[in-house]
Amino acid sequence: MAPPQSTPTAPGPGREGVANLAATSPLLGEPGPGLSHSRRIAAWVLAAGGLLAYNWWVLVPLKPGLMTSPDELFSNLEVSGQPYATAMQHADLLSGVLLFAAFVVMGRRSAPGGGRDWLAMLGFAVAGAAGGLFPEVCEDGINAVCRRMEWHFELPASQYVHIGAGIVEFAAITVALFIAARRTAGTPSAAGTAYRRLWRAALVAYPLLGLAYLTNRFGGVMEAVFFIGFTVMVVTQVAERTWRRAGVRINWAVPLPHGRSSPGA
Repeated sequence: MAPPQSTPTAPGPGREGVANLAATSPLLGEPGPGLSHSRRIAAWVLAAGGLLAYNWWVLVPLKPGLMTSPDELFSNLEVSGQPYATAMQHADLLSGVLLFAAFVVMGRRSAPGGGRDWLAMLGFAVAGAAGGLFPEVCEDGINAVCRRMEWHFELPASQYVHIGAGIVEFAAITVALFIAARRTAGTPSAAGTAYRRLWRAALVAYPLLGLAYLTNRFGGVMEAVFFIGFTVMVVTQVAERTWRRAGVRINWAVPLPHGRSSPGA
């Protein structure tokens, strides 16, 4: 009597399929390409330190009288001679150095196709450090005489270097956001979603920031909004580059008797 024939198994994930699913599950994610565990830890430590220094402004409301008006810019608090100005300048410098180091540790290839936004993030860090090295010499946000002299180029070079560094800082991280949003367009990743939401928020916030600067009203409030957005951008970049989530790729091939494979193999 001939031995009974085995009934082919219905298509489904066998041991190989389950293993492949687990290795690429969007819930588990996968480490950024080429990053060792120690490099991921170092990147997060450096980035966390940089962001703590970058967000020194959150302490300002805790010191009554330090900022006299919502129209005042946070950079005005760093004018030499102001209370805590030196500490704030050093915080900006430290922030830029640490964030630059964090992105260097992660490397240009830490995100697929993410070399250009990586370079832009380096530019953001360098500009932030330059702003700490070259503080403003007077309070252009609330001092009309300072503002007039500034427009007529009658102030020391440090004032204009600081302003230029601020423009580069905002431009660099905005370019990085634009590139990252384009790069991840159509992907269901958490990083891609964060980039797209940040970009939509930027389209609304930038006109309001321009209006605040032109009218010298609520400049400090708008700066705080952007500082929060920039912090979220940095965290998203570091998260994407150190623990990149991948789409689900399932191997549905299931070995069958006599060397056959199920459909879909």
